[in-house]
Amino acid sequence: MRCDFVFWGAAALGGLVPVHGQDNTMRRPNILFCIADDAAWLHFGAYGCQWVSTPVFDSVAARGVLFENCYTPNAKSAPSRASLLTGRYSWQLGEAGNHICHFPEDAGVFTEALEEAGYDVAFTGKGWAPGNPGMKNGRRRQLTGEAWQNRKLTPPTSEMLATDYAANFSDFLSSREDASRPWFFWFGCREPHRRYEYGSGAAKGGRTTGEIDRVPAFWPDNETVRNDMLDYGFEIEHYDRQLGLMLARLEELGELDNTLVIVTSDNGMPFPRAKGTQYEYAHHMPLAVMWLRGVSAPGRREAAYVSFVDIAPTLLEVAGTDPSAAGMAPLPGGSLVPLLRNEADPCAALRERALLGRERHDNGRPGDQGYPIRGIVRDGWLYLCNLKPWLLPGGNPETGYRDIDSSPTKTAILQLRRSGQDRRYYDLSMGQRPAEELYHVETDRECLANRIGDVSCRILADSLRAELFRTLRGQGDPRMTGDGDVFDRYPYDKPGKDSVYERTVSGEIIPWEQSNWVLPTDYEQYEIVKNK
Repeated sequence: MRCDFVFWGAAALGGLVPVHGQDNTMRRPNILFCIADDAAWLHFGAYGCQWVSTPVFDSVAARGVLFENCYTPNAKSAPSRASLLTGRYSWQLGEAGNHICHFPEDAGVFTEALEEAGYDVAFTGKGWAPGNPGMKNGRRRQLTGEAWQNRKLTPPTSEMLATDYAANFSDFLSSREDASRPWFFWFGCREPHRRYEYGSGAAKGGRTTGEIDRVPAFWPDNETVRNDMLDYGFEIEHYDRQLGLMLARLEELGELDNTLVIVTSDNGMPFPRAKGTQYEYAHHMPLAVMWLRGVSAPGRREAAYVSFVDIAPTLLEVAGTDPSAAGMAPLPGGSLVPLLRNEADPCAALRERALLGRERHDNGRPGDQGYPIRGIVRDGWLYLCNLKPWLLPGGNPETGYRDIDSSPTKTAILQLRRSGQDRRYYDLSMGQRPAEELYHVETDRECLANRIGDVSCRILADSLRAELFRTLRGQGDPRMTGDGDVFDRYPYDKPGKDSVYERTVSGEIIPWEQSNWVLPTDYEQYEIVKNK
């Protein structure tokens, strides 16, 4: 099922307003796109979280639309952001479907289309990354526009960036020579990406570990993990405060009414069994959209399934431009404008499901193989197909399970396993997975009860698998056409980069055939020293 991009044109959008003194000229909206780095949807107040304070995000939702079921196709920074920018699924993007990659020259992005359509395009913080954006028309590509990074502040913790995102945004606004031109600004907050200052959530954020109502059942519930969660939440609050300063500046300039504000994150929290996987804590994203002159019946909660591939067609529509203007391929998603305006949606069939997948993220397996997955969410169910279940999802032990971010929580799980006290958490995050998984995510957000073997779910699983594979074949997914391993053959960003799958964190070489899956004795100590 597919909904082709529908080009309505600028004049058809009720959110456009006349330029002062030019009654016959319609002014296209400005766009402020805000994306956190590694924040899960559960940890914003509008979604019910009580131990992370996000009053600005919550106000955006209250004055706009809160999307309850937004998904990234690929829960890792570079491929997730590539899907946002191109409006295409990561398995349609060649090299850009991987992490730490080269961005293909022939992959068009909506920011370049906006620039060609007369928008000023700029960013602060993290744009598309990590990887090499490559060249186009003889110059290095600026995938998120001109960089504004000069302004600095004293960050709340020693591990947060000193980038003053709000001041950089203000400088951008002040620098514009033609105030009548619309603009697009990408606010790429680096937080809450690791590392964290251990204990900062309690010491500086004023929280106590007892305020956390629930520790996910796939982690041990102890003070180390709870402090790790508080530190993560404290960094989300920094994102929220910077967003508030930006919106205040827009209001001061009289620009807020005609600015489309989108607030989201690139993937889930940087903890085991979250970021980089295909479970709910990885790919289910926060999304609040405010457009004071374009949203009808503000304060609504939208339950339809939406995807990051829907963002590009949305922004192109509000800008009144066509994706072909920047050489963008046909877009598989559909504009969210009808949902914002509370109107009939010509792409309603797309909103019945979300597609998910992953290929190579951080290396750490023999031959630097990825861990390919494809999945679909429909009617409250998540179906996953692990295409190479004989591999380890988090990477191999002799590399320190490199496909999982280092953290106190990860260390706690490894220590429990090594001490023989409890290996349940290890198995859930680092252990092998079955070829297929099926979860009723409406009642099992933690994805712990795999229903794939239930007789009562057999027809459902067959139906979801058939729909998933049929759709992927139609989209030209190499995994469906016999050349899926092309993703492992694409180079990393740095040419000649040594394979690290057989290297321990201390630099000692353990040949794969001699490792016998033994965890290096130095790994725990490395984790403890690095994170505490």
